Amino acid sequence: MINNELARQMIAATPSATLALQRAAYFKHPIPSLAERRADLRMLQRFAREQQDALCDAISDDYGHRSRHESLLAEIAPVASDVEHTLAALRGWMKPQKRAIDRLTFGLARNEVIPQPLGVVGVIVPWNFPIYLSLVPLICIFAAGNRAMVKMSENSRHVARLLIDRMPAYFPPDKLQFFDETGGVGVEFSQLPFDHLLFTGSGATGRAVMAAAAKNLCPVTLELGGKSPAIVCDDYPLRKAAERLLYVKYLNAGQICTSVDHVWLPRARVTEFVELARQIVSTNYASLASPDYTSIIDERSFKRLLGGMQEAADGGATLVPLLPGPPHDAASRKIAPHLVLDAPAECALMQREIFGPILPLRAYDDLETVVQQINAGPRPLALYPFSHDRQRIDMLINRVMSGGVSVNDALFHVAQHDLPFGGVGESGMGQYHGHEGFNTFSKLRPIFRQASRSSLALMRPPYGTLANQLLKFLVR
Repeated sequence: MINNELARQMIAATPSATLALQRAAYFKHPIPSLAERRADLRMLQRFAREQQDALCDAISDDYGHRSRHESLLAEIAPVASDVEHTLAALRGWMKPQKRAIDRLTFGLARNEVIPQPLGVVGVIVPWNFPIYLSLVPLICIFAAGNRAMVKMSENSRHVARLLIDRMPAYFPPDKLQFFDETGGVGVEFSQLPFDHLLFTGSGATGRAVMAAAAKNLCPVTLELGGKSPAIVCDDYPLRKAAERLLYVKYLNAGQICTSVDHVWLPRARVTEFVELARQIVSTNYASLASPDYTSIIDERSFKRLLGGMQEAADGGATLVPLLPGPPHDAASRKIAPHLVLDAPAECALMQREIFGPILPLRAYDDLETVVQQINAGPRPLALYPFSHDRQRIDMLINRVMSGGVSVNDALFHVAQHDLPFGGVGESGMGQYHGHEGFNTFSKLRPIFRQASRSSLALMRPPYGTLANQLLKFLVR
């Protein structure tokens, strides 16, 4: 706990002043113990559990409406369970790693790698999962022994205010501080000389963040997005594929960076998929007014998605709404789940990440065409192949590079605590979650411990017969 006056100072502090405060605290106590790190992790878990109702309400206020069940499932529950996984594994992660000795030392010295905290880590959080994408990175950051500064999105005003107001009761400002986006804060934040910077968001903003960080030679982990494809092979049960794909696609109204962007289907099965989608989606959501169906985050995104559908329709595409009633509602900023057939290749829905409840279907005659089409574009954040044929799955995994893969489902690789998460190419760089997250936010310091008698003493000039014999041994 910290007192009210310190909390007020924390709220008023600038990013640069907070960085100075946290860095001073790091230099004073650079290596937190296992017990201290575990206490930090339990405190994060306690915050998520104690504040879950307020957090769900704040997220819904920012969205206009966000399904409470989705907030608990996708934001609160992963924090609680990831902490448990990390607590169980942390002692092993922190242990020095013994490494092989070069024969130049003749076995007399010792080598090891020691994971040590970097210092102060900056985190820039998007609006779509503001709790998951702030607290889950903090699990890795605190497990590695660091301090953290977190900047929230301008579309997360209610969540940011809650975090700024209530987190001081759990962590002092020299350990953790949150910032709202209040005009210019984001620019200042990305220009700070952090010891590491984690950014999650769009590719365009990611480029600007990386350019700003480069001026300080600040290492970055970029978690971006991309057009993640699903590929349904002809041997896989179509209803099962449709149920799994449509659940993920319309979760959070499609506003997920690892959501299914489009689906490749055998040409003869497209019509069947459409009919299955009508049945499945109308069962999941009775209407746009369903409390289980989430709003689009803001007016700009709402208009962008409607404009993308209209552009596709003007180019000859067929729009298939999957709910009865109006296809959208401006007052609630809800857009009904849609399929898009025969979308023009040059339209925005096919060129840009969709990030909404709109699912283009793409027909194929052979998998080779699918592979070539995907590889012709930027590498996606995720790949979702569906088949019971192991050779087909392996072929797709081997030939189509992506950030991660879920086989015979979508999205679930992200929720596995012991799998690293990260993009590749234009979908991102670096990775975190689990042990890889601990390593990302640690300096893996190589330590060479010389023996009392050094073998190199035999190699000092003037070089003679013994040195020649040693060199022959070393280069043989």
